[in-house]
Amino acid sequence: MKPLYEEYKVNPIFIVLPILTILTYSLGLILKSDDFKMLLKKPLPMAVGLTGQLVVLPVIAIVIAYFMQLDTVFFIGLVLIACCPGGSSSNIFSYIAKGDVALSVSMTAVSSIVTLVTLPIIMSVCVSILNTSGVGAEFGTVQLPVGKLLLQNVVLMVIPIILGVLTQLYFKNTAHKISKVLSKFAFPCLILLASIFFIKHYQNIANHLDKLGLSVLLLVVFAVIAASLLSRLCHQSSKTRRTIVIEVAMQNAAQAIAIASSPFVFNSEIMTIPPILYALVMNLMLLVYVGAILHKENNSSLMTAKSE
Repeated sequence: MKPLYEEYKVNPIFIVLPILTILTYSLGLILKSDDFKMLLKKPLPMAVGLTGQLVVLPVIAIVIAYFMQLDTVFFIGLVLIACCPGGSSSNIFSYIAKGDVALSVSMTAVSSIVTLVTLPIIMSVCVSILNTSGVGAEFGTVQLPVGKLLLQNVVLMVIPIILGVLTQLYFKNTAHKISKVLSKFAFPCLILLASIFFIKHYQNIANHLDKLGLSVLLLVVFAVIAASLLSRLCHQSSKTRRTIVIEVAMQNAAQAIAIASSPFVFNSEIMTIPPILYALVMNLMLLVYVGAILHKENNSSLMTAKSE
């Protein structure tokens, strides 16, 4: 039996839209003016994290995609996931890892706004590289509708955040209750979304798993390494370092899938494969990362207790 969206020819964006809207709305529910004041209170940690996420990660993605000679559609998909803002699940991971949750929320909020500008710019650079380098030339010239991309991001990211903030301002108790419920669904929703697309495109994924799978794995690994090195070079505390690592590596896969599959932008289901794989790999990698941190801290606590 075929899945519902395949049986009735439903565009996958109509599966993505509710999930992305809910996740973005939930961010607005917990957003406070202090989150943006963090730029002034902790300018260096914010600068380090945002530089890693908005500059370093996209550059790494372009380099990997170029040298791995990925097909055009996968090249764009890999860079696209690297250009997206932080995922809302990063706040949960930061809490579990005993990181700086306030910093994590602030970075997610700021990156969600800043990427409205940076995402179209970086994707334009990516398309320009593809069109001038000859990589994926067999697919012809790639077109990027910047205006439609910007408009879609405003509708999917800015409006739900504003609605969440307004709910919080005028219905504070209700907003708190809704936020508690939605926070429990953020991570499962992302995994569900990635799983749906993974199952639908498993044949394409299997056919390209060698180069594409390795490219995605390298991107996640280098995201963790780059964020860790950058925060160490800037002499950040261990609590801040782990927060920055999680924030840089945890990308908003739902937004990448929405842009790739949108009939107004790229209109390509195949382009969703890199973000799908990234979502699955990044969650596994960060679970291992957080587990290693907690294991190390537990061992340190035991050693301290024994010495006393």
